[in-house]
Amino acid sequence: MTTQPKIIVLDDDPTGSQTVHSCLLLMNWDVETLKLGLTDASPIFFVLTNTRALTPEKAASVTREVCQNLKIAIAETQTQEFLVVSRSDSTLRGHYPIETDVIAEELGGFDAHFLTPAFFEGGRITQDSVHYLFIDGVKTPVHETEFARDSVFGYSTSYLPDYVAEKTQGRIPSEQVERFLLADIRAGSQERLKSLTNNQCCAVDGETQADLDQFAQDILTCAAQGKRFLFRSAASLLTSLAQLGPQPVPPEDMAQYERTHQPGVVLVGSHVQKTTQQLSQLLQEPGVAPVEVDVKRLRDNLSEKATLKQEILQQVHGVYQGGKNPVIYTSREELQFADIQQRLDFGIEVSSLLMEIVQGLPGDISFLISKGGITSNDVLSTGLGLRSARLLGQILPGCSMVITSEDHPQFPKLPVVLFPGNVGDAQGLATVYQRLTVQK
Repeated sequence: MTTQPKIIVLDDDPTGSQTVHSCLLLMNWDVETLKLGLTDASPIFFVLTNTRALTPEKAASVTREVCQNLKIAIAETQTQEFLVVSRSDSTLRGHYPIETDVIAEELGGFDAHFLTPAFFEGGRITQDSVHYLFIDGVKTPVHETEFARDSVFGYSTSYLPDYVAEKTQGRIPSEQVERFLLADIRAGSQERLKSLTNNQCCAVDGETQADLDQFAQDILTCAAQGKRFLFRSAASLLTSLAQLGPQPVPPEDMAQYERTHQPGVVLVGSHVQKTTQQLSQLLQEPGVAPVEVDVKRLRDNLSEKATLKQEILQQVHGVYQGGKNPVIYTSREELQFADIQQRLDFGIEVSSLLMEIVQGLPGDISFLISKGGITSNDVLSTGLGLRSARLLGQILPGCSMVITSEDHPQFPKLPVVLFPGNVGDAQGLATVYQRLTVQK
């Protein structure tokens, strides 16, 4: 029996833990906090860097800081074997190759880095090195979806070797990318993995969890023999690497984590089409009351922020006292900006307003559902001011639930759902809400 290497995940938004359970999510990355993750009983832990919301320069600097502190924490805890995962979006959006380059520079000596974007819970598979997304049952190359037109992270191809060449601006040519195809993975890849050197870039297929289970087994065997690997991955590979088995409480029974019999709160920040669809379904549920945040007022006049916050909190408390569950959501229209920087800056302002609203919520809410990756990250680190949180598991495929500590000053033992923007069917948000209000 080989020792299980510690799996260190640098997550560019807080939803990458969406296929595992019972591990720590770290919101801070000072040496002492990182040592909590390295010495925790779970084989895996997550550092929530939230770099997808940052500029390329800031993403690089945060990643560097995490890695430099990790080096110290690894030495101080005498962690011998570890794998590093740069967890990012299964639709190929994010700061690649910036993050993997920085990790390789700082934690150096990797034999290979693997692109493994398959995310089965979200309907993303990779075949013949082409990454697909199932949309209403139709297998669609990911470059033909709205995600490829992202104004910050757009791309023109779903063929991973060409994607690598495009994103590295030709530094890694397409033909130099090693392709691990389904047939290769299913036949076993150990000999090939052992021969990789010099941070070789590899694109990995995956059609089912069993494919990644097989690949992860080969990776772990080679890692135990001294090979050093880095991953740019979506969440499904983490399931295979961590080998945790089923979560303690099944998704449909997670209402038992509730702390009071009061209403809970839903916060919706994400703007992708799927979120808007899910929001409209949720608002038809009994017991909910809509509270819209008109963000256009903020764009047109930043000094409106304090007034807007007061108005929203007044509405929320009124709804709550009436025994209803407030659903706080940003207005849905797509606003136009002069450039990307303005859009990112405005996003930060909106998030800061939403976090002040979170801090002003009634102290005895029974749960909090946060919709959107960046919104969820900010809820944990800023809204709730957490250093770390324990992951309970998934309340819906691809949708994590964490719990705050018993000594949280405002919301002790509060169950918080981290719901990525582009996960779940049209009923997804309504289903999570039903699961958490089932006993009331």
